[in-house]
Amino acid sequence: MSEAVITAPLTVSEDALAVVLEVRASEPDPANTALRVAITGANMTEFAYALDLVPLDDAADDDLVYTQGEHGELSVIVPLDSAESLDGASLDVPSTGQGLVIKNPNTPDPLAGLDLKLEGDLATQAQMVLEQAVNPALASHGGFATLVGVDGSNVVVTMGGGCQGCAASAMTLREGISKMLKDAIPEIDEVIDATDHTAGENPFYT
Repeated sequence: MSEAVITAPLTVSEDALAVVLEVRASEPDPANTALRVAITGANMTEFAYALDLVPLDDAADDDLVYTQGEHGELSVIVPLDSAESLDGASLDVPSTGQGLVIKNPNTPDPLAGLDLKLEGDLATQAQMVLEQAVNPALASHGGFATLVGVDGSNVVVTMGGGCQGCAASAMTLREGISKMLKDAIPEIDEVIDATDHTAGENPFYT
């Protein structure tokens, strides 16, 4: 079976289209100005994006170029290397009504590009994943994760530094750290958060 060809990975909602067209109206040549959407990186749980208004002629030969809007009012450029990870995504206006947001059903592979060579018992392997994959990703936020112990096939982890008491830390552990550990070590059943979030600088539990 051949792979499906991606022709228009990112859709633009009517509300987002209105926002982009309003901004584009201030460009020197609006009709020949396109919205370029690219993935620029990723953290453990989501991609990072760049949205720019650029001349339509700036599109590279292998970029995906297509139109959005009932009458094709907006040209969209998506680099080929971003297309697969943006497939099924949408550009919309958030509930706050301010700015734009990309809603993407795809998530990064947190182990991509890592050459993990795990050995030893479950605790040793989990410690290696934390040291080699998890903590380097958390370092930019001033945080770190520590292995508390292993209970059967469950791994117990705490978060510290800038991650302790951070409102996003529970999600980071659940969707990021947990995924990294389970992907790297399939025998793990559950990753348990033993963090005392109330002791952090910005506790979010009351």
